[in-house]
Amino acid sequence: MTDTLEAGDLDLVAALQIAPRAGVRVLADVLGVSTGTVSRRMTRLRDQHGMRVVGQVPWWVAGDATPHHVWISTAPGRTDAVATAIAELDEAQFVATTTGRADVYCILHPARRAAAAALLTATLPSIPGVAHTHSELGLHRYQSGSSWRLDRLGEDRERRLMAHRHGAAPTGPGRLGADEAGIARVLQRDGRASAAEIAREAGMSASTAYRLTQSLLERGLVQPRIEIEPALLGHPLEAVVSLSTSAGTMQEIATALSTHPSARYVSTVAGTSSVIHHGLFRHEDDLSDFLARDLGRHPGVTRFEISIVLRVLMRYWTPRAVPAR
Repeated sequence: MTDTLEAGDLDLVAALQIAPRAGVRVLADVLGVSTGTVSRRMTRLRDQHGMRVVGQVPWWVAGDATPHHVWISTAPGRTDAVATAIAELDEAQFVATTTGRADVYCILHPARRAAAAALLTATLPSIPGVAHTHSELGLHRYQSGSSWRLDRLGEDRERRLMAHRHGAAPTGPGRLGADEAGIARVLQRDGRASAAEIAREAGMSASTAYRLTQSLLERGLVQPRIEIEPALLGHPLEAVVSLSTSAGTMQEIATALSTHPSARYVSTVAGTSSVIHHGLFRHEDDLSDFLARDLGRHPGVTRFEISIVLRVLMRYWTPRAVPAR
């Protein structure tokens, strides 16, 4: 099993979870270390542990399509090959091999609603080794990876970092202009990109890049988030829990689960399930308590199925290279 990071690295990750674009001097001041120490740790976390800061764009801003949660059963011995092929699709937001409900679980997000039919009924089933697929349509996201945090820094340091945090995600519809869309694409790859770097890639002046970038961040149309494997942070167990609920309790349950400490991603869906809870846990006992106690508090939960994550190939369009546990 992957070892966790040392204390200083964990503190830096916790700080970046709150303020992903905070400058090195700000991070050093809050953490009480030198700027050189912060720079060295960031470089090591990036090069040795695959840490990335990416920009998350709300799905209703990026296009007219919503994500599809897909569970895939594969032919014997074909699970890794199928997962690898899915991770190569442009629409692949999250891809993992799993045990439990299916062999592969993925979130596929086409750019346009009209492309979903061909993706689900032609592209996906035609991948060699795919035996059966089951998909459910994402409806509303209640929690995302940009909000899950380590609890390490204390109220004072968290408060100081919050002053450097991006704006909250918009609750209503919005659209990006052509220049804004170009900047968003750069930030999706590198959420800490400077105005000068964005200007070069997007083909605009540095002043325009700075102004539009700040606007996107302040309006929450791009939300920088840190991506690093949870096992390195002391949470080696990931579970995707698909819940069926009684009529009228779906939104209430999704709202409640979004505040649970394990919640990395919570969404309501349309299909045989009502709510998807993607949780991170320190140990199997924690998952057991979540299923028996936390879900047990909600009488509206009528049934649930579990997929245990074995190996992640893609997280929020960011390829991962993590050995199987």
